[in-house]
Amino acid sequence: MNPPQHLRRDYPHFQPISTRWHDNDIYGHVNNVTYYSYFDSAVNTYLIEVGGLDIHSGEVVGFVVSSSCDYFASIAFPERIEIGLRVAKLGNSSVQYELAVFKQGEDAACAAGRFVHVFVDRQSNRPVSIPEYLRAALEQLLVG
Repeated sequence: MNPPQHLRRDYPHFQPISTRWHDNDIYGHVNNVTYYSYFDSAVNTYLIEVGGLDIHSGEVVGFVVSSSCDYFASIAFPERIEIGLRVAKLGNSSVQYELAVFKQGEDAACAAGRFVHVFVDRQSNRPVSIPEYLRAALEQLLVG
């Protein structure tokens, strides 16, 4: 069975990431858990730079409540990669991101994942509606 194709053209936004020496594991490739940090960095960079999220003192924060990743080809330090980012579902207080890891200049993804953010009030940790400034940024990534 062939895994589904995840192609560069299917993602509206890309976040460049530099692999780091300590990302490699004993087998000489980036360890599976490191992909999640790439995903988190790509999403939060977008939310901060495009959506105006204030991670230090804003009233709203995003909690990851679900995540997964499928792996198709290995990457290793010192490769430069790009994380493709799109939004699959946009709810009242939650958003499901779909992400893919691409080697710089390649069209097919090395890995693809998804995670769900629930936006909550920083003080109460209770779900809140996604603020309009963040919703507008997320809508730019909405596909399908």
